[in-house]
Amino acid sequence: MNFELKGVHYDLSDATKEFIEKKLERIAFANEYIIDLQITITKNKPGYSVESNVNFRWGHSSHVGTQSHELYEAIELMIDKLEHVVRKEKKKVREH
Repeated sequence: MNFELKGVHYDLSDATKEFIEKKLERIAFANEYIIDLQITITKNKPGYSVESNVNFRWGHSSHVGTQSHELYEAIELMIDKLEHVVRKEKKKVREH
């Protein structure tokens, strides 16, 4: 799995990178199904926006995004949604 993390109007700290990498362990079960995963953290006036794009090896891609006043809360919400999408895609492929 190729992983890319970038910040827009936000400088990524090592603590933030480690937090995201630790949270991504929740989708480690699908590493063989995921080709690319890009996560973008954007700092805006009301708070933070965290978005991810995931490309699966069977050609499907998904976009997940969240917004929150707190950075780590936004990351957790995005990871929850991402895990749901990955599980749903994995189940869909296993059924066919």
